[in-house]
Amino acid sequence: MANAITIGRLVLLYIVIWLIYTGSTGVITACMFLLVLVFAGDGLDGWVARRQGTTSTFGAVFDIAGDRMVENSLWVIFAHLGLIPVWIPLLVLGRGFVVDGLRSISFGEGMTAFGEKNMMRSALTQWLTAGRFMRALFGYMKAAAFVFLCGLVAWETKDTSGTALGSLYGVQGFRWFGWALVWGAVALTVIRGLPVLWDAIPYMREIDRRKREGIA
Repeated sequence: MANAITIGRLVLLYIVIWLIYTGSTGVITACMFLLVLVFAGDGLDGWVARRQGTTSTFGAVFDIAGDRMVENSLWVIFAHLGLIPVWIPLLVLGRGFVVDGLRSISFGEGMTAFGEKNMMRSALTQWLTAGRFMRALFGYMKAAAFVFLCGLVAWETKDTSGTALGSLYGVQGFRWFGWALVWGAVALTVIRGLPVLWDAIPYMREIDRRKREGIA
């Protein structure tokens, strides 16, 4: 069931992307709420897996892969629409490749990306990458940033005069707040990725040492 939820949120994501490119003001406004459902599914699939006792290594990896597909796809399309510079999706994609590559090695050692059995070596890096507060902050900030950018598409490219969306985005303070969410999400992407690289270096050295010495 949990994996079905992950698949469902990916299907919904690409429907939303299609509607953002082809829809009217009302449709794109509705896409803002659909994006909330896409991100709500991220927490729901994990909750269902724990509730049903169906957690698995495949499910954990598939969930992370689903998160990457959602995040990367949205950064790319908003860059393509000219709302954000192209270096943002390039940065996010590069960070994802490095972090997931390093974590794949830890999976082979019986570790997980989050939880108690991860490769973080200090309380600070543990808190930054796997702590519930930071994970929640990052997740909510990304979701809010993407919802803001979705509405911005309609506000900048459609006639939103006389609509609630037009009134909301017409407030400069709201737009400043929305852009603060966007840049905050980009900053947290880097901040939460660097500790993985930092802790991976001695971890990889330890694995190499064990291999040289023939230790299983």
